Amino acid sequence: MSVLSRRDFLALSTSAAVVGLAAPARAAMGPNDKYDLVIRGGEVLDPSQLLRARRDIGIRWGVIETVQEAIPAERALKSIDASGKLVMPGLIDLHSHVYPYGSAIGIPADELVQFQATTTVVSAGDAGVNNLAALRRFIVAQTRARMYAFVHIANNGLSAFPAAELYNIDVAQTEACAMALAENADFLLGVKVRMSENVIYKHGLEPLKRGIQACEMCGWPAKMMVHIGGVESKELMSQILDLLRPGDVLTHAYSGAPNMSNVFTNIVQEGKLLPAALAAKQRGVMFDVGHGGGSFDFTVAEIAIPGGCTPDTISSDIHVFSGNSPGIPFLPNVMSKFMTLGFTLEQVVAMATAAPAKIINRAPKIGTLQVGAPGDVAIMELVEGPVSFVDTRNNKRDGKAQLKPIQTVINGVPFGRPYQAPFSVR
Repeated sequence: MSVLSRRDFLALSTSAAVVGLAAPARAAMGPNDKYDLVIRGGEVLDPSQLLRARRDIGIRWGVIETVQEAIPAERALKSIDASGKLVMPGLIDLHSHVYPYGSAIGIPADELVQFQATTTVVSAGDAGVNNLAALRRFIVAQTRARMYAFVHIANNGLSAFPAAELYNIDVAQTEACAMALAENADFLLGVKVRMSENVIYKHGLEPLKRGIQACEMCGWPAKMMVHIGGVESKELMSQILDLLRPGDVLTHAYSGAPNMSNVFTNIVQEGKLLPAALAAKQRGVMFDVGHGGGSFDFTVAEIAIPGGCTPDTISSDIHVFSGNSPGIPFLPNVMSKFMTLGFTLEQVVAMATAAPAKIINRAPKIGTLQVGAPGDVAIMELVEGPVSFVDTRNNKRDGKAQLKPIQTVINGVPFGRPYQAPFSVR
């Protein structure tokens, strides 16, 4: 009898575990087998499939098994009646703050689900190298919503908030950040840096340069997420845009926040779109909304968008402070604001599902209702009628419709209490 080495044994046991987890998810259904959950009667809206039609969705073992015109009632163990509602992929929030206890602004991701219909969230720089392991082990590990992250270039992340994390540039350690990226490539998406003057003081491009260097050292194509709003100078804003690479994410793209001298230094200056912003958009930089409590201005968006800088993704920048701000930056509400700006329902749903799924390299696994995808579903109501929206600078716009969450399903399990474990692992 041959003797297996420890390495051989671990390789074989890992392979067996993967087969054991994956095999049942796509096992063929017999004529008498039942779906664990059927969502019936809703108007399915799935931009990833260019689908908008009345359909039933059958979910089995946490995976979407079928999307068809009608599923017989007797084939369902449990059902949700979605008649008169919109049924879409679970929303993906590309910019959120979901590290409770690790920063002063984090909200538990699962507490956001009923308000946001988010089945996947991205922690936007809450953790740096020094507290990344705790985010992964103690927060992600016990959260039902899927969670990914951008690691902050500052070692301490946002743990000192509201104290600025990059006044001391020595806390931005490139090699340590690159090592964290290399060791967590399955969980991390790249590096976050906040480039506002009140965060980086007089360090100019240096924090961004260090972040890009960490991305390029780590051994895989990590992205930058760059926060703007109140940049030190008009010239620095253009220089930031010029440094961004295709695939990098410009968040708070439509911020109207001034710098510390009360000068407006963002992508729209003196009523005109910066040429560097359009050039960045044209070479493939992703423009993300990142509404938050102080980072979305209708008057900026109304110049930038017709000028060619349309949003690629709609995100909330939700945290304990922004969630209580007048702009109400819960993701469905932010999506509704962009319908008021002229985008179609299909477009805003795509910008909160299929588009962020591609940016985080998880398409077509999430952000879709395709057969074989995880059973992540958002059931919404499109409430039609006069509605007023406010941005983060107290500009108001009137709209004609608003999205409101009704029910969210994660991994095939309706989200709510009492807690039920998901059928499948991440």
